[in-house]
Amino acid sequence: MERRRAFWREAIEFGEPLVQVALEQGKVIGFAGFDRSRDPKSKPTTGEIWALYVLPSHWSSGAGFALWEAARASLLDEGCTEVTAWVPLCNERALRFLELAGFQREPGTTKTALAGAVKLEEIRLRRRLG
Repeated sequence: MERRRAFWREAIEFGEPLVQVALEQGKVIGFAGFDRSRDPKSKPTTGEIWALYVLPSHWSSGAGFALWEAARASLLDEGCTEVTAWVPLCNERALRFLELAGFQREPGTTKTALAGAVKLEEIRLRRRLG
């Protein structure tokens, strides 16, 4: 967990990946990290949502949608024409959120990722920007 915090601290400081933060009364309630796609064979015009997180106490408040819209606008400004996101198959809430935002699951993209010592099956979702 501390390693992940350090990664996002540096991301905010150095702007890579790009980060949008949702605040309520000066306190962080969520963030979105995004940039060009990290997938090896992706086009240079493909962006990627690296992370999108909102505190559970603020779910269904519009914060996640606002973060997504800010990331989408920034990726468009960077010249991206499409965006992807890798999501654990067990995270039904995140899958539903992204599908409501216009993302579609890409068949055949399932992979195993490590989150600490836990193995997670992830699938890539994709949508056009604009």
